[in-house]
Amino acid sequence: MFILLLVAGTAVILGLAFVIAVRLRRRAAAVDAQLLERRFGPEYARVLARRHGDTRTTRRELAGRLDRYGSLAVLPLASGARERHLAQWRAVQEDFVDSPARALGAAETLLERLAEERGYPAGLSFEERLAALSVHHARRVQGYRQLRDARRAGGASGPNAAETEDMRAALLEGRALFDSLLNARASGARAERDRSTRPGLSRGLAAAHRQPPPGTGPDVP
Repeated sequence: MFILLLVAGTAVILGLAFVIAVRLRRRAAAVDAQLLERRFGPEYARVLARRHGDTRTTRRELAGRLDRYGSLAVLPLASGARERHLAQWRAVQEDFVDSPARALGAAETLLERLAEERGYPAGLSFEERLAALSVHHARRVQGYRQLRDARRAGGASGPNAAETEDMRAALLEGRALFDSLLNARASGARAERDRSTRPGLSRGLAAAHRQPPPGTGPDVP
């Protein structure tokens, strides 16, 4: 009788432990989702929609971005680089009147060059560069996506009025990301040391989940 009671008691304890463990895992997953949603903002919603509402896959994808680019060091711009980039963007805006598609292509290229100067790895694919940018400029990265989409959607014989407006809106969104990249604060002395040794490449990608305090990161409006 004692053995039966002992077995029954053990089964109850194990059952309760299992229920508690499941609840703790669910609570931890919910906290993780909240932290990722806060970090990525509208980008979280876009990934969630693309994943058809699958929160687990969305968390996995965004956590992977943090693993790869969360501790990327923001490099300082070289002397005169800011003025050079601003002049190039003004040229892009002026060229938009004559050729919107060409201007959007130039804007996309300019963003990619600027991102590399700020420490993002060179040679990334479009999707991987977008993933990297989303970690530090989550509320502006849509501009990069819109530039690509609007340029590709333009008619072969020249965009119609609606397409031109979409291109204009994309250029404005691209400018927001351009400004965010241009004005991002450098990571300090280590960033300057990285620039002198291996310009254009990021450092310290191992500590991917290190995040700046709210209101101090490069994506501050």
